[in-house]
Amino acid sequence: MNLPNKLTVFRVALIPVFVLFLLYPGFEGYGHYIAAIIFVLACLTDFADGKIARKYNLVTNFGKFMDPLADKLLVCAAMICLIETGQLASWIVIVIISREFIISGFRLVASDNGVVIAANYWGKFKTAFQMLMIIVLILDFDHPYWTWLGTALTYLALILTVVSLIDYVIQNKAVFKEQK
Repeated sequence: MNLPNKLTVFRVALIPVFVLFLLYPGFEGYGHYIAAIIFVLACLTDFADGKIARKYNLVTNFGKFMDPLADKLLVCAAMICLIETGQLASWIVIVIISREFIISGFRLVASDNGVVIAANYWGKFKTAFQMLMIIVLILDFDHPYWTWLGTALTYLALILTVVSLIDYVIQNKAVFKEQK
């Protein structure tokens, strides 16, 4: 297993540790800071594995499959935890997770037709803003500007989620045309 794939597996392994520190009541007072550090570390592995894989020609089928899945697992787990902590509305999480299911299904249909749908800049912006939103919400500093930042990032991530979905559908609508 090459380094980018090890980083992807490491990111997945960090998810339960992250959830433990964020939600376990025994860490009250400092658990969310440790959770934020773990989440940032996981996000950094996301950026590093792709750069390393492309730079050193280490792109594998495992990485193509697991890297986006690891991202979705990390972000979705964090958002679900933020519902439980009362920092994120469930309807927002439902919209964001629904987009992920729709795009995954879209890619599956495309794959059956021999078409690979790569991530585009809207999807990358969406992921980056979702990760920033999660970090700000986890840290939850008691300051009006921090609260405003969390709210702004939440709605910006939501807007980018919808825009990226619309863009994927428009750019790849040929995938749904009937095959003969």
